[in-house]
Amino acid sequence: MSEVTYEGDDLEVLAQMPKYYSWIMETFAPYVSGHVVEYGAGAGTVSERLAPLARELTLVEPSANLVPLLRARFAGDARTEVIPEGLEAHSAGIAPETVDTVVMVNVLEHIEDDEAALKALVRMTKRGGHLLIFVPALQFLLSRLDRNLGHFRRYHKPDLVEKVLGAGAEVRVCHYFDLPGVLPWLILNKFMGSTSFNPALIGLNDRVVVPASRLLEKVVPLPFGKNLILVARKP
Repeated sequence: MSEVTYEGDDLEVLAQMPKYYSWIMETFAPYVSGHVVEYGAGAGTVSERLAPLARELTLVEPSANLVPLLRARFAGDARTEVIPEGLEAHSAGIAPETVDTVVMVNVLEHIEDDEAALKALVRMTKRGGHLLIFVPALQFLLSRLDRNLGHFRRYHKPDLVEKVLGAGAEVRVCHYFDLPGVLPWLILNKFMGSTSFNPALIGLNDRVVVPASRLLEKVVPLPFGKNLILVARKP
């Protein structure tokens, strides 16, 4: 594996969003079981929420400076393995139909050939297993920050659904997520060119905006949102 490092501090800032990640897991949790593989595990913010639901947890992270953090965080959990690889290399070495659940939170947009990656992930998933995906949405929001983070694209719902179906999975859930986040991203990141996350705004959003949005989005289908969340099943 060629060594990759992640120098940004945005993971530390975004980790201070417990309500936001709980909101994501509200959709994912019913489908998490058995042998779970999380790609792009980062510092383990999502991983710690997956661990109680998994029989076995494999955390795949290509950034050499994050791997020690993951290993330290899960040092006492014999069910958890940390693998220092990228998605493409790791998935290529996994036998077909051996994984129950694949999780990617803010990962697929980093993969240049996302269609090939999805096909590889569906191949390794057991029949009846699930693929859980969370990605940035709306291509018109693509900003300098996206590019600095290594994003090739942002997704629209029809495109993401088409790619997942083309990979051989059934889409069980797919909807836009975080409508209130669109305007701040458009102003701060797209128009003003910000290339970092503001910790104070992130904290305020998690305390005030996320709980209200979570309630609203349970009853009102969103026409658009800052992100997309998808659950697919291998038939």
